[in-house]
Amino acid sequence: MARVLIIDDENMMCKMLSAMVQGQGHEAVCAQTLAEGLQQSTLRGFDVVFLDVGLPDGNGLDAIPPLRALPQAPEIIIITGSGNPDGAELAISQGAWDYIEKTSSVSQMALPLTRALQYRQEKQAYGRPVALKLEGIVGASPPLRDCIDLLAQGATSDINVLISGATGTGKELFARAIHLNSSRGAQNFVVVDCAALPENLVESALFGYEKGAFTGADRAATGLIAQAHGGTLFLDEVGELPGSMQKAFLRVLQERSFRPIGGKREIASDFRLVTATNRDLEKMVEQGKFRQDLFFRLRSLVINLPSLKERNGDLVDLAWYHTGRLCKRYGLAPKGYSPEFLQYLSAYDWPGNVRELVNVLETALSAAHQEPILFPQHLPAYLRTKLARAAVHQKPAAVAAANGKNSPPVELSPLDAVRKTALAQVEKNYLQELMQQAKGNIQLACQVSGLSRARLYSLLKQYDISPSLGAKQPPGPGSCEPALDFV
Repeated sequence: MARVLIIDDENMMCKMLSAMVQGQGHEAVCAQTLAEGLQQSTLRGFDVVFLDVGLPDGNGLDAIPPLRALPQAPEIIIITGSGNPDGAELAISQGAWDYIEKTSSVSQMALPLTRALQYRQEKQAYGRPVALKLEGIVGASPPLRDCIDLLAQGATSDINVLISGATGTGKELFARAIHLNSSRGAQNFVVVDCAALPENLVESALFGYEKGAFTGADRAATGLIAQAHGGTLFLDEVGELPGSMQKAFLRVLQERSFRPIGGKREIASDFRLVTATNRDLEKMVEQGKFRQDLFFRLRSLVINLPSLKERNGDLVDLAWYHTGRLCKRYGLAPKGYSPEFLQYLSAYDWPGNVRELVNVLETALSAAHQEPILFPQHLPAYLRTKLARAAVHQKPAAVAAANGKNSPPVELSPLDAVRKTALAQVEKNYLQELMQQAKGNIQLACQVSGLSRARLYSLLKQYDISPSLGAKQPPGPGSCEPALDFV
């Protein structure tokens, strides 16, 4: 029996989904706010979460990352009253299982639940390799864990893998890890930097050539594709591959054979392909700068590496790892950090990602040399000056906010807007006091206020006030019954 959490503020939707879940023999737990749902998810393990988008205390899509960060992350099915293409794209890209509109039938909602549970059962039964070789890949943030899961998936087959990410995010580290964890790990890992090869040398570098094939070819040379036979060919910055070579390489991918320049026969090469780019290949396809058919071939499995700024919690682990590695390389004794040193590292935004972090640590070690503790003064001047400028820029604003002095003039809102805001606050205070005195008795509240039952419920929903406020026995937080007290 699976456990399913339903986070939705609509009474009828909670009841309908609960009945559907229980009808399949599973346990259902309901929450009517985002905060309550997240609290429930941390207290108990759930296999699937039905997550509404429009909740009283926030956007349900914002809850996807914390749910995915749980030790046993549930499968997430988004449900929404108003479908939005951008919302659907965001949900799926963040790891949601499906995106369903509430106008769907019960059977249309039941099928994703069945498939999600089936997928989860098979994933737990077979799992991923537990002893991955991840040299240089350090951290445990949810975005990185997702990428490592894809790495493990790519390592189990010869599927073409495209690794995308900004400069310095570790694309080559991931490519090498895919190779080392695959059945080809003992064979060659051949790196081709497409951005560094002159256009007139790309063909000869990839295919090789025979003696006398062109002026200066005084001996035959084996191409990189041939060198990758039995192993992995890694095309770094594949977006820089010249257009003339994109068609030729597409044929190599299809046939797994090629002809060296000046050669008379085809040579077979059994290689596995991994590519990487920091460019938007899809946009390049739209602009006619990259072949669509080649793009489709490359992206059989895509790993989008997060920036260092997005890897919340990984910075300190990365700093310790690379400091220890650099100390060992340069024959230095292990170093410690002052608290201020770590504060500086955490305050910086790292536009150059992990590569920039490594360079900064190398500079700090060079400045400290034999000193046992690293201080902010050991950091590069550009980093310290940038943080100093940011601190000076923020200080006047903070002081003005605290003292109410030297702050810019406050823009007054229209009187009608101010009147509506004040009226809303008065209504909310009145309704809270009303429900406390009525102790959750709706009939009594209607008699005292002179409101109809429908109007009272409408106002309570508008101001996010529980009808059971003040009642002796409100429904428990884990109940499947919403916190509405119909009398």
